[in-house]
Amino acid sequence: MSNQTNSFGSPLSDEIVKKIEQLNLSIIQKHHIRLLAHCLEIFKEISNDNRSLFEEDKLLREWCEKQSQKFNDKDFDQLFYEQMSSAAKKLNFFSQSIEKNFKELDLDDLVLLVLQNHGS
Repeated sequence: MSNQTNSFGSPLSDEIVKKIEQLNLSIIQKHHIRLLAHCLEIFKEISNDNRSLFEEDKLLREWCEKQSQKFNDKDFDQLFYEQMSSAAKKLNFFSQSIEKNFKELDLDDLVLLVLQNHGS
């Protein structure tokens, strides 16, 4: 994915955002894909080497703490970490189930994951 970000400061390129919008899926499924894609790009940015996302937990916690400092809200820090950790677990289990490194997951993979969870 491109380093270009959209106007909201998302790590997702405008191209990916447009591709998601063009999918023949429900609004909730598209939203789920956008959230997972956003999280995936963050995990790729903060991860080291080719370890699993579980091994990156310390880096994720540190990243969430740094991001939450913008809001000066310790409760947000913990909730944000829990949500990001949940997404990491979901992506990690899925990437293992399709025998693919999480860094290699692409939009088609995320669509498959969401369809498995929501039904088609």
